[in-house]
Amino acid sequence: MSGNTSEAQPSVVDRATFEQQLEGLRAREKAHTREGDAIAAARRRLPMVEVAADSPLLGPDDPMTLLDAFEGRRQMIAYYFMWWPGRPAAEQCEGCTWVMSHVGELAYLHSRDITFAVFCQGRNTAYGFGDAQTSYEESLRYRAFMGWTMPWYSAQPSLESLLVGRELGLFHLVCYLRDGDRVFETYWTKRRGAEAVDYSYALMDLTAFGRQEGWEDSPVDWPRLGHATRTLGGAPDWPPLREWPGGRPTAQWPCLDAGRSDDLGATGSTGVDPATEPGHCH
Repeated sequence: MSGNTSEAQPSVVDRATFEQQLEGLRAREKAHTREGDAIAAARRRLPMVEVAADSPLLGPDDPMTLLDAFEGRRQMIAYYFMWWPGRPAAEQCEGCTWVMSHVGELAYLHSRDITFAVFCQGRNTAYGFGDAQTSYEESLRYRAFMGWTMPWYSAQPSLESLLVGRELGLFHLVCYLRDGDRVFETYWTKRRGAEAVDYSYALMDLTAFGRQEGWEDSPVDWPRLGHATRTLGGAPDWPPLREWPGGRPTAQWPCLDAGRSDDLGATGSTGVDPATEPGHCH
């Protein structure tokens, strides 16, 4: 793989030594799992806060409300997608693209009376709102380019109330509960909390070299390829991107190889450099 030139690797031992050290690590993993169960139990005992069920959203056909987005189910998980109004696909949020690329079959959630939906924000932390309808139409074209099928709305008309007290334009996961025609917020998280949707990083964490990102606590000389969420190219070499700007969100390369158009109908550059602005997404 391009850029992965390190010769470092784990030391070689006999099977008994390997299993002994692995068993010690597995004891920690089991404790971590049990602590995760305890945290989930505490999460189920959190109180909730009411939000306006009639908060307006933009849908693919007509204006709609937060209540409509439940699709009749009792619970909903909403991912608040960052968006650069008027920017081309290559400059869109690599973090949000990374997260959403892991969302596939929703039947398991539906079988537990849970809806999953994307609420596109119509803005990024480094750049304010564009025109709501125009931004939403751009984001729908992005959804089509990426081949995603999950429900997709714009929360821009109600963003300041739906994300009250939080950083607008930053990605969030928010959980809601419906009680008849009333809607309540039960949990929310941001940044690495969104890794709940991801399995690629979880699988990388099981490997000898991990995520191969600069922040990780790895042995000296372990490969460092940079963020997996944006690369300079796709298969077969996947040339790494160590510093911004440049490249594309990683999952876009297979979409281009499949012949999909990445034309979002964007109106032009915002004049904001995503590499230097503090609101850069990842």
